[in-house]
Amino acid sequence: MNNLTDERFPVTEWDFDDLRLRLYRESDADDVAAAGRDPLARKYLLRLPDPYTTEDALEYIRDVAAGAWTSGRAQWAIADAKTDRVLGGIGVPRIQPAFNSAEIGYVVAPWARGRNIASRATAEVAEFLFRHGVARIELHIMVGNVASQRAAFKAGFTVDGKHRQAIPTREGTQADKWVFSRVPGDPPGPVARAIPDLPDGRLTDGVVTLRRLGPEDVEDHFAHRSLAEVWGRSVPPVEPDRRFTEQICEFGAAEQWLHGANAFMSIRDAQTDAYAGDFGVHVQMGPPGEVMLSYALGRQVRGRGFATRAVRLASAWAIAELGARRVMAGTAADNVASQKVLERAGFTREGVQRALLPGINGTRVDNVCWSLLPEEL
Repeated sequence: MNNLTDERFPVTEWDFDDLRLRLYRESDADDVAAAGRDPLARKYLLRLPDPYTTEDALEYIRDVAAGAWTSGRAQWAIADAKTDRVLGGIGVPRIQPAFNSAEIGYVVAPWARGRNIASRATAEVAEFLFRHGVARIELHIMVGNVASQRAAFKAGFTVDGKHRQAIPTREGTQADKWVFSRVPGDPPGPVARAIPDLPDGRLTDGVVTLRRLGPEDVEDHFAHRSLAEVWGRSVPPVEPDRRFTEQICEFGAAEQWLHGANAFMSIRDAQTDAYAGDFGVHVQMGPPGEVMLSYALGRQVRGRGFATRAVRLASAWAIAELGARRVMAGTAADNVASQKVLERAGFTREGVQRALLPGINGTRVDNVCWSLLPEEL
């Protein structure tokens, strides 16, 4: 098959690692229905009937999955190579023969998550498509579906960009989606990430812990960002929006981390795990020759050295794991407390950038620039 106009994909089944890609069978219907009722799957598979019954699953197996092969597309069950139980599904829901391009879609059943099934199956199907004339493969992933995006990176796909309001939702709105792609010359996954995951999900010195912002932080983070002295020092200085706070905690922080833009974290008391403030590591130049730090402490922990400890932890991590050659931070000229934090953490004051930052009510604020180099840790 030299290109997508020559013929249909050959019906093909094969095993790899501990997995099997095979055609669906009617005996899979109960497992397919159970996977289709999973809340996480339903959140992102917006065309599933509600409720999703065994009869719906049988209709899918008989008509949709089987029909994919006769219409120039493809659809496999992902099964356990030993037990043959269905663990998920993967297929080619859309092709564009004129452009020799195809799209892959996948779902993993809740009982099979945590085994890198989506990424491994996607890499296998990508190689199958390349062998049969496909020149470009796309993944279309709804904004917020962080697990699917993580699988895409592991399978060797890179982000092309965001399509705004591209997916109709059950609520009658339109959701954004990310478009990932892979072409035959791309190296196999995983794709190198500018911001790696934290070791064991955290950084700690026994007194302070830094952890990625998550859904559990919504209330604490919103209350913290609502403090006048916190939002008033933000760039730009605007009061927090509740919906934005929910989004950044529920998926935005994880997405930006995964895409290599920002590492948004909570500062926590290592002894009680209580929320103590927020912290950010922002990639300024990529690969991260320079990163910028931002931080704000809650009232209840000020004066205990938490900010200094957090700056030291994040700086060491950025230099060791992100490869930063320069860590920088900025403070307003009158923010003496923050300047003392940076001095204690070993930063050097470089100078003042006049009227650099937006202030409240249309004013401009001078920025004092600070930096730390690897040899100064």
